[in-house]
Amino acid sequence: MRRGRLAVVGLGPGDSGLLPPLARTALENATVVVGYKGYIDLVEAVHLQGKKVLSTGMMGEVERVNLAVDEAQAGGDVCMVCSGDPGIYAMAGLVLEALDTRGLLESVDFDVVPGVPAFCAAAAILGAPLMHDFAAVSLSDLLTPWEKIAKRLDAAADADFVIAIYNPRSKKRAGHLEAALEIIGGHRSPDTPVGIVGRAFRPGQLASIATLATLDVNLVDMQTIVIIGNSTTRVVGGHMLTPRGYHDKYDVGGGR
Repeated sequence: MRRGRLAVVGLGPGDSGLLPPLARTALENATVVVGYKGYIDLVEAVHLQGKKVLSTGMMGEVERVNLAVDEAQAGGDVCMVCSGDPGIYAMAGLVLEALDTRGLLESVDFDVVPGVPAFCAAAAILGAPLMHDFAAVSLSDLLTPWEKIAKRLDAAADADFVIAIYNPRSKKRAGHLEAALEIIGGHRSPDTPVGIVGRAFRPGQLASIATLATLDVNLVDMQTIVIIGNSTTRVVGGHMLTPRGYHDKYDVGGGR
């Protein structure tokens, strides 16, 4: 039997221009493409032609991972597609867990093909908010208890990290973002810049900059990344800027 391959592929934000070359090659070579329906829709039709396409809806992560593993075990060249980067709040870990649990790591080739992470796409739209140390925290308590999430938010805010928030607000978790802002506000000025980017580099993109005190949480949903500045972050020319520290050591404004 032909040895199967299972590549977990990051599609990036969704714009075809931001699909990494290695991801494009993996899709071109695949015989099977598996993913959440919304992510399958982000794949250009040319990359799906002549291939077996398997998709599941929201909350079907375990089902689609096992579909992908089954196809690879049968000798297929499988791409499991994810938005952003597959190793950041995505499917790479679950796929590796499934292969390990099923004892297939010696018989199926496993690869992770990186993509542009959501917080990088959001940061690019906002300016330069991640120029110094930062932390990423998901507010989804489906797999992680809220108490642990709150502890991580408090620690990151106390350490003066810029904080990128994933899964900030849904219909079932409408109050989590407000609770997170209150925790962070215990360590930050109300004037701290906060950027929100929804559907980065996709139709319907929304981007704005507010402060901890003025952020309208109603503008935020599950497809939004929220970036909260640290104590040095400021807004310049409509962009968020977190200085790296060059200004303290060099003549940044020098020139001819």
